[in-house]
Amino acid sequence: MPLFTIAKSENKNQVQYAIHVDERCAPLGNVPVFAYWRMLEQGPARTEPLLDREQPAYGLYSQSVTAVSGSGGKVRMSLRAVSARPIEIETWRDPKGECQGSATLLIAGIMARLFNVYVKLKWPFGVEYLLLQGWSLDGTQVVREVLHP
Repeated sequence: MPLFTIAKSENKNQVQYAIHVDERCAPLGNVPVFAYWRMLEQGPARTEPLLDREQPAYGLYSQSVTAVSGSGGKVRMSLRAVSARPIEIETWRDPKGECQGSATLLIAGIMARLFNVYVKLKWPFGVEYLLLQGWSLDGTQVVREVLHP
């Protein structure tokens, strides 16, 4: 189940973060969150795994399942690139019976549902800035914060 993406200034490809869930919509196993490439420049359904050399930029720093119930669960995770900024993942079953998930973190001092991180790359190497983007918990506004490495 998809949670959020990282897009970068270099091309249209994105890193997609997702979570494996069981039939109860609860996190599956001890490390349910994973990342992979959506190779949009090669087609809408094309995916590839992250390479070992890409782990420092896009990989997971940590994750732990913090709650499991009969209708969902919670995972606390962080990305290597912003390891001091924890992300809370919550999964649940919606009224239609489908599994849903969201990633929540502090963006510009406001708790928000993360949907995208934009990475502005620096030429020839490095990162100029990260732009965190999420919806306020009440869903009324997009919240943004620029992080400089």
